[in-house]
Amino acid sequence: MTIQAVVFDWAGTIVDFGSLAPMGAFVRLFANHGVTISIAQARVPMGLPKLAHIEALGAMPEIAEQWQQAKGHAFTAQDAAALLQEFEPMSAASAMEHSDFIPGFLDTYAMLKERGIAVATTTGYTRKIVTLLIDKAARAGFLPARVICCDDVAQSRPSPLGMQECMQTLDLVGQGASVIKVDDTVPGLQEGLNAGCWTVGVAASGNALGWSWEEWVQASEDERDFALLDSYRTLREAGAHEVIHSVADLHEALAAIETRIARGERPT
Repeated sequence: MTIQAVVFDWAGTIVDFGSLAPMGAFVRLFANHGVTISIAQARVPMGLPKLAHIEALGAMPEIAEQWQQAKGHAFTAQDAAALLQEFEPMSAASAMEHSDFIPGFLDTYAMLKERGIAVATTTGYTRKIVTLLIDKAARAGFLPARVICCDDVAQSRPSPLGMQECMQTLDLVGQGASVIKVDDTVPGLQEGLNAGCWTVGVAASGNALGWSWEEWVQASEDERDFALLDSYRTLREAGAHEVIHSVADLHEALAAIETRIARGERPT
């Protein structure tokens, strides 16, 4: 058994260091309706499909109370659906503002191609949000075999359906032990685990830390190490088999997983 494919997440994993694009959009979305939410609150449900993310925010007691005061009624599923329609164009614009690849990703992508390892992706973004981002990435040379958005499947993260769609495209149905899911969020890692795949968490570039690239490069090594303690713990507790700083270090996780496979280990 060898690794035959890697399935990447998008924001915080291969683009948008710090997973900043969704956060600003969520804060502006609720502000438009007289509700103040913090970046920290907006990050809590990250990795879920965007409708579920909005529903989770609306269910937070402090946000629900503000909504009740602003609107005169409790936050409902209908409110969440209406907010999603409003959110999609805002989020699409924000995604393009934060569309740079994570430093080192293109080198990692080239390494995988050289080794004959297939690449696909899943995302908690809807198709409307991510279409322009996919197109820009393609122009820069990133051409995954499949992109599964949260609204492409009947159930998105942490359901394995998105992963299963990718594996079907790659002719790897039932071969989760030969696939790695790389993600920066708990639901995204659970998506991989539920599909029977190996999982790799990225601790520095994504939602778990939430620093911009500028904050990361300006911090001292000690500051980085201390800040990453919670990120590493969160991703390991979510079930990540390996945790790395960013996709630039994926070769290290790949080697570690191959060693585990050689010892007879399996992801489940």
